[in-house]
Amino acid sequence: MPAPPILWLALAGVLLLLELVGADGDGLLLIAAVAALLLTLVAILAPVVPPLGQLLLYAVLVGTGYVWLRRWSARRQARTIPPGARAELAEVTTAFDASGEGRVRWQGQSWAAQNLAPDQLLPAGAQVTVMGREGTRLQVLPRQENLLG
Repeated sequence: MPAPPILWLALAGVLLLLELVGADGDGLLLIAAVAALLLTLVAILAPVVPPLGQLLLYAVLVGTGYVWLRRWSARRQARTIPPGARAELAEVTTAFDASGEGRVRWQGQSWAAQNLAPDQLLPAGAQVTVMGREGTRLQVLPRQENLLG
């Protein structure tokens, strides 16, 4: 018996809700939600496709979408803040480790980030200056106020 379209629609709704509340998926949640919406259409328009076929199609759609997103992101050039532009601030949400990797909240969204001064540890709650972006990863520097306190 084919899976009812409402199951795919419910899955899409849950995934979109997670993306909306800010769950960190680096684009995977959105891709999975779009794939679930497409499977809703498949379940409606081609109800003879068995559940296993639907699951395989879903996996292929999510995998293909994720690979495409990674390739598209890698092709994007690094973006830096032009000289004279106002530097933007972000807040550390996940402390930066010794390799300089962490997460920040910038413009209302969570971003993976690279600390351009990895010798300076950044705890959660610290303010950083966004210096640029490479794909979906921000490049940040600690603010001077963090270093004085």
